[in-house]
Amino acid sequence: MYEYPGDAEFGFELLVCRWAEQEWPPRDTEIDAGDDDYAVVISRQRGTRHRRWDTIVLECDPAGLNARRQFGPQTLDSDLLRVVRWAPETWTWYRDAIPQPDFPWRYVRAAVHRAADRGIINTRRQGNRIEIKRVATYPRWLRRIIAIENKPDLDASAARALSDQLQRDVDTALADEVWVATTATNNEVEPVLLKDLPAEVGILTFDFDADARHTEWAEASVIWHPTRLNPTTTRNVSTHGITPQKREKETEASRMQEDAMHNSASGSQTSEIPTAIDSDTNEVINTEQYRQRLILAERAYGAGWRSYHETMRPDCRHFEIQRFGDGIIPYCAAKQRSQTAAECAGSCSEFEPEPPNWRMRGWPLDGGPGARIKKLLATRRERVREREVSDLNPNSTQHSSSAPVDTSIADNNSSEENSQSK
Repeated sequence: MYEYPGDAEFGFELLVCRWAEQEWPPRDTEIDAGDDDYAVVISRQRGTRHRRWDTIVLECDPAGLNARRQFGPQTLDSDLLRVVRWAPETWTWYRDAIPQPDFPWRYVRAAVHRAADRGIINTRRQGNRIEIKRVATYPRWLRRIIAIENKPDLDASAARALSDQLQRDVDTALADEVWVATTATNNEVEPVLLKDLPAEVGILTFDFDADARHTEWAEASVIWHPTRLNPTTTRNVSTHGITPQKREKETEASRMQEDAMHNSASGSQTSEIPTAIDSDTNEVINTEQYRQRLILAERAYGAGWRSYHETMRPDCRHFEIQRFGDGIIPYCAAKQRSQTAAECAGSCSEFEPEPPNWRMRGWPLDGGPGARIKKLLATRRERVREREVSDLNPNSTQHSSSAPVDTSIADNNSSEENSQSK
């Protein structure tokens, strides 16, 4: 069993992300009919202003995810999403194309310019007006959002604190499923089952083997199945033939009509949550929730999870990466163990910047070992994402993320190069 340093949750979280990238969904879980072809995008430490999850799994439509790539690898924030999703097929003044916002138009105009700079919409000036036209239709690439809380050692106090957070997740239903991941104890009854957690939350136990490879390095067991929190919204938005633009236009018209009726009757103005009715099912859809889900998915899409080097110090001469099973984790040569993100900071007493002559070396360590580590992690993330949307057979019954990736050569070479340089 792997012994994590200091704050065990950090290393555990990295390994859970790598497992999810390879093996999601867990064995013995059901998949909706017609959804057996899908891609996954994994992100860590991502969420909203009020809630951040350890691991986010996006289950995506492969064709939609591939279409999303034409808008670039970066996140589309809420302002850019508003512009891209409302951009019309023909040249239109942006104020006629985008519904009236509840903030000044100058912020929308700034978002239009940002979108044009990134090449995700077309713009032109007609007199003193800025007209916009879509580059492509923003795809319905998101199917479901899975939130995972990682607690390798879920004692009683941690369970009490986590229970309140999970209950809010269940109540808000921003994610379609919520899971807790913890370390397997191999007891007859896992201790986590005895904790006071919401019944709607699924429980995964993990047993990792540092010396194994491919799919044998991580064993995940479902000991409690989750309740699907938001299947109606996700199913309708993802599969029915109503575009987000059409749905939101109907929503805006309905809201304005309701406001006008209410104002004429009472002389007051209210702020209603926008809703729309699906023409196929007559079920009410909370479009504000759908928008929040898209914002969260975009953040996860742009950030990914191989970004721990952004909060650590790979430019330290002691920073290395080492293989663990089929994943790679940070390692501190000064401490002779895997460090946590909190430990690996500028305030670390062992921190020593890389010598300048290291950064002047050419291939294979262009820019020094720290720069090479950043490039390696980014390359691995992009390679997995490329695999998710390529070579998919529409009639396949297995999603592409389950195929193992041979990264041993790149990873081992990087570790050896790093060690030799030091």
